[in-house]
Amino acid sequence: MGPATRSGIPYRAAATDDEGMSERLRPLGLIGGMSWHSTATYYRHLNERVAAARGAHASARISLQSLDFSEVRACQVADDYARSGRMLAEAGRACEAGGAEVLAICTNLIHRNFDDLVAAVDAPVLHIADAVAEAALRAGHRSVGLLGTRPVMELDFYATRLAAYGLEVVTPDLEDRLEVDRVVFEEITQGVFSDASRDRYVDIMRDLESRGADVVALACTEIGLLVPAEAAPLPVLDTALVHADALADLALDPSLPLPRPAFPARG
Repeated sequence: MGPATRSGIPYRAAATDDEGMSERLRPLGLIGGMSWHSTATYYRHLNERVAAARGAHASARISLQSLDFSEVRACQVADDYARSGRMLAEAGRACEAGGAEVLAICTNLIHRNFDDLVAAVDAPVLHIADAVAEAALRAGHRSVGLLGTRPVMELDFYATRLAAYGLEVVTPDLEDRLEVDRVVFEEITQGVFSDASRDRYVDIMRDLESRGADVVALACTEIGLLVPAEAAPLPVLDTALVHADALADLALDPSLPLPRPAFPARG
């Protein structure tokens, strides 16, 4: 186990050979732009990890498809996830054409289309909730407070994935869910980060802690830009950083097993 990253979770050390680090980096495919603010976090963090491991001028091999979030958001508002699924499939195939051997969707909500992407590509896709669950368990957490958009907090596509690892999931009450969702779409995905919204999120995190959460998953990839770990009242899992860390592990050590789309078996 290596040192803790910015996500606060230890990551696996990359495989080494007699002369130091293995030469090959596994190419990654990122489907981002939802929003570009957090996609920049992925890109920066992946390259920081590779540079720290390899030194000198080393950087990650990345094929990036940055979607127009206004088009994706229109699908979400219209509940047209068939269309957004087609958009993800096209982007995934473009990442593969660019040489990517592992793909990732750089947002939480559009994991509603995870199965559409998996069906459209040959490369494995690393589900963000799998990375979050594994990070939570490695850090000894058992009860995860879930902050994100309303579909992430209210539908079962995300919480069920966490529960499959044996984790308890705690969500805010309706009033707080509405406010968290409002801030996501009216503010932070548009690059607006206010003290008032940060304070409200911190209060909601305190409530989750009072109801048994021992960690909060920031299950919108921009929330960590609003509430960094040092501002949170309890440990957090910044999903952008946790997901990027898991991808960096796969890039740095091609001997690691590739992700599989099926749920893990309950322990």
